[in-house]
Amino acid sequence: MRILLTGRNGQVGWELSRALGSLGELLALDRGELDLADEAAIRRVVREVQPTVIVNAAAYTAVDRAETEPEIATRINAVAPGMLAKEARRSGALLVHYSTDYVFDGEKSTPYREDDPPRPLNAYGRSKLEGEAAIQASGCRHLILRTSWLYSDRGHNFLRTMLRLARERSELRVVDDQIGAPTSAIALARATAEILREPRAEGVLHMSAAGRTSWHGFAEAIVESVGLPARVVAIRSQDYPSAARRPRNSLLDNTRLRQAFGIALEDWRAQLREVMARVREP
Repeated sequence: MRILLTGRNGQVGWELSRALGSLGELLALDRGELDLADEAAIRRVVREVQPTVIVNAAAYTAVDRAETEPEIATRINAVAPGMLAKEARRSGALLVHYSTDYVFDGEKSTPYREDDPPRPLNAYGRSKLEGEAAIQASGCRHLILRTSWLYSDRGHNFLRTMLRLARERSELRVVDDQIGAPTSAIALARATAEILREPRAEGVLHMSAAGRTSWHGFAEAIVESVGLPARVVAIRSQDYPSAARRPRNSLLDNTRLRQAFGIALEDWRAQLREVMARVREP
């Protein structure tokens, strides 16, 4: 197996570069080595490497900023995956791509299934949905893995923001009316590697942590795990204005993942304990 991994220095890419190494020859590239805004570079690199598997972990993830620069978000999250898909189709490679719960509007009262109609509320979600569509339209062999509330011990994410603010402030005000399943990059990368050992299915699959909580509940668990005294106060979405609207329900149904691969990610609290063990390491 020859694997081409994009986004090596991102949250997921960093973990994938460690999880995928045992599967075969791995070429992991960062933005400096492969700029996904450059379609010619994508074409050149894929044809030079001739991978049997392309894992696209690169993405534009600045949800609020995407509202003012949707063209950039679309280029990275939609046009680039479409180009990777065309090259995968040309060579017969399998394309693994990551998408998001933000393709849904959050109005459903139960976890979202893969075949539920997507209705993104923001520019970021629209760009990710366009990326899914471009991959599907290419006709390439593909796995689109939708996940939710991704975080890790590195990069820019909710966990690292809460840890910083809890050290700076005595009180944190965090939204309590958005529900989801915080999913660690470690768990996502580990499950991806397991899938690639014997890829028995293609199409869209949901891959998120078990359990459920709110952003407030997640923040409380983070602060408690390091013993900081900061008080976490629950607020409503309308009390925390942001450029991009977020879905109220981000829960994903992972039944298809279990049925296809026998994989079920751990509860979000167990994943948080694993990540926090890294945070506390000297």
